[in-house]
Amino acid sequence: MKIYTLVALCVALSLPVLAQAETVTLKVAHFLPANSNAHANVIRPWCDQLNAESAGRITCQLYPSMQLGGTPATLADMARNGVADIVWTAPGYSAGKFPRVEALELPFVLPYGGQRGNAIIWNYFEQYAQDDFKGFKVLTLFGDGGMDVHTRNAPVKSLADFKGLKLRASSRTAAKTLESLGATPVSMPPAQMTEAIAKGVVDGALATWEVVAPTKLDEVTNYHSLLGEGQPAIGYTVLSLLMNKRKYDALPADLKAIIDRNSGQALSLRFGQAWDQEIGKAQAAAKAGSIVPLAAGASEAMQQATNKVVEQWVEDMDSRGLDGKAMVDGLRRLATQER
Repeated sequence: MKIYTLVALCVALSLPVLAQAETVTLKVAHFLPANSNAHANVIRPWCDQLNAESAGRITCQLYPSMQLGGTPATLADMARNGVADIVWTAPGYSAGKFPRVEALELPFVLPYGGQRGNAIIWNYFEQYAQDDFKGFKVLTLFGDGGMDVHTRNAPVKSLADFKGLKLRASSRTAAKTLESLGATPVSMPPAQMTEAIAKGVVDGALATWEVVAPTKLDEVTNYHSLLGEGQPAIGYTVLSLLMNKRKYDALPADLKAIIDRNSGQALSLRFGQAWDQEIGKAQAAAKAGSIVPLAAGASEAMQQATNKVVEQWVEDMDSRGLDGKAMVDGLRRLATQER
């Protein structure tokens, strides 16, 4: 009897040690190459920080360039289904699955700038969009710093210059924005747009400056339209780092705490800093004369032309039983406060 009691006591005492020593490997997948800004400057350092703070108990296996299969549009489902533990993706690539987040991609709402835009995006997520992500642990939500128009053969200086152009769009909201401006949108991820421009499939792209260097967009375009300081962006692509909820829930409390304190708004601003640096580098490296400011009054005319995109989105949300006007009004209020 004494022997059995002693064994039981030893096992009981060892359980906390075993729990404390538990380790986890996280499969992290995304759609860009390993030399991309997101991978090299944020995702890998973030993983290294988790590893250091956990004394090696959290490790990441990184799968850039869709190495786990699928397409950018299926990344969110890959995290939901456990094919990957964490994915970096754009919710807009999964059209219609994250409706509340689409407000963030509406035209002329958010300001240019990674850090400025991301502060608004995270606040909006916490107040209005958490129900979009049931089944996920949202590690962060952020934006691309705002998009401009990059074209090959002719500059875009005014609303009239959009007419007849075929331009790459990153999401269905971006596509509707381009349509309202008079262009023909062609949806595709960043990795495809440079080849599409080179082959004449499209005339240019609506894209953030952050992707100009890694996609070599500057090698196939000659003009970059710049709205100007203080103007709201034509549009945004919202990006996210999503974790399988079951994987997160199964972690020991101390490992959850490490992930939590390195995620959320802090990680959003970390992405914003990286984006702002790359945007600044890309604009500084642009060919002389290639950056084209808009003509006087062009921004106002473009905003007026895209008002119907916002109105249609509100109607679409209302048809789903969601209060679209409340979300847009709330977003604009947050944007005004940030200014």
